[in-house]
Amino acid sequence: MAQQRALPQSKETLLQSYNKRLKDDIKSIMDNFTEIIKTAKVRAGESLMKLVSDLKQFLILNDFPSVNEAIDQRNQQLRALQEECDRKLITLRDEISIDLYELEEEYYSSSSSLCEANDLPLCEAYGRLDLDTDSADGLSAPLLVSPEHSAGPLQAAAPAHSQAGGPGPTEHA
Repeated sequence: MAQQRALPQSKETLLQSYNKRLKDDIKSIMDNFTEIIKTAKVRAGESLMKLVSDLKQFLILNDFPSVNEAIDQRNQQLRALQEECDRKLITLRDEISIDLYELEEEYYSSSSSLCEANDLPLCEAYGRLDLDTDSADGLSAPLLVSPEHSAGPLQAAAPAHSQAGGPGPTEHA
């Protein structure tokens, strides 16, 4: 009888041991499954981030219509700026040309009465004018500029403007 009692006790202990192992194994499986799910979530998140990055890169590199539109807008802005600069330069050129023409007329009209400068270049006429005025003051005469350094009369270099419309900038097409 002692043997019969020992047997059920050993069966019972064996069953308890099996139960304990079963619970430990199930707990281990659940822990492993939980870790697998966590790892899968991390990998899925990383994969999703990589996908978003790839889509952005594709959109940036291959979105030709928006890139072309941006280029066209910038070209239009720069052309408008160029046209504005051209208009300002033309206006400035015309104003300077008129002022230069008026100054030359004033100079040649006054220099012909002071000294007989027949269309002399400004540098020579200025030298003669200085000679005349300095000699009268008793000062020594300045060095004259040699004719080879001069470019000829400024009147020939200035564009001719008609005075019929009065002074003012002229429009160029």
